[in-house]
Amino acid sequence: MRFSESRNTTRWVIIFISFLIISLILWNTYTFFQIFKNEERLKMKLFVNAQITIVNADENTDVELPLQIFSNNTSIPVVLILYDKVVSAKNVPEEILNDKKKRKVFLNKLKNENEPITFEYAPGKYQTLYYGNSALLNKLKYYPVALLLIIFLCVALIYNFYKSTKMATQNKLLAGMAKETAHQIGTPLSSLIGWVEILKTEDIDQSITVEIEKDVERLQTITDRFSKIGSVPVLEPHDIVAETLNTYEYLQSRFSKQVTFSYQVPEKPIFALINPTLHSWTIENLVKNAIDAMRGKGTLDLYIEKDLHHIKINVKDSGSGISKNQFKTIFEPGFTTKKRGWGLGLSLTKRIVEEYHNGNIKVLNSEIGKGTTFQIIYETTNPI
Repeated sequence: MRFSESRNTTRWVIIFISFLIISLILWNTYTFFQIFKNEERLKMKLFVNAQITIVNADENTDVELPLQIFSNNTSIPVVLILYDKVVSAKNVPEEILNDKKKRKVFLNKLKNENEPITFEYAPGKYQTLYYGNSALLNKLKYYPVALLLIIFLCVALIYNFYKSTKMATQNKLLAGMAKETAHQIGTPLSSLIGWVEILKTEDIDQSITVEIEKDVERLQTITDRFSKIGSVPVLEPHDIVAETLNTYEYLQSRFSKQVTFSYQVPEKPIFALINPTLHSWTIENLVKNAIDAMRGKGTLDLYIEKDLHHIKINVKDSGSGISKNQFKTIFEPGFTTKKRGWGLGLSLTKRIVEEYHNGNIKVLNSEIGKGTTFQIIYETTNPI
């Protein structure tokens, strides 16, 4: 407990320091931006003084320095206006200066970037200097945005790595628990098998022992399922129609008569590479999920279709239905609409079908208040 609290404290300290560093970088960037902006305004004031000197120059005025100030400006766009006419311009494309509409839009853009400087170049005569940001200043302006984007991507990468690591750890833990559960069930199950053999020798109704034997075999199947979690299953050609019906009919005999079971399947065997134990688990999960959706009362249909290379197993119920925005989320671990349960049934089913059998499972269709159809698709080993 203390280790967990210490680890959480360290995590929050790291997050706080990271945000502090980010804030300092952004604050420094903003400070640099303001410094450069003020420096550029000082340059423009020098530009204005140089313009006043040149306008009022006579034969004795030294204009070498003002002209040098003009020529040294190679990055800041400048437009000098007198009575809505361009007196001079620097670092501005000619097509903008020659087009009145474009020039007006461009001047408004410069005005938004920096406050124009209006100056008196002669008694009662004024000119206005419009200037924009240099290329360097514009790059610096967008630097915080780029920095935040990089930080966001790094945080997303770290979060994704942390989430993946956590899920991998949880999967290992669940696999270990499942294998240990299978091991623990094995001992009393062996004893039950022995007792069933003794009951067969007693003078009792044999139909009772047959049903008990079926349930013991079912327990063996469940134990086998748990032992296979976390391991790569062996896939072999099996008649998928027969394997599906075995599970379906077993469940039919164990559920309430208020649920009407029906099925339509091909008469000929259809072979596919499956693990019978895990395939049985998928059918059981779909049937139980359907019965839960119907609240123990309704119609459950199983129908199997085959095309050239695939077999399609459809399980249709007359339950409450699923909204379209939940078609994908219902397969996520932890998703459940029931008051009880961990929401692992459909998630485990998807993993068995898609990761272990290279198949596909989806909600074929669903309508609120009328029911849902789930579909499993496998490749067959005996194409038509």
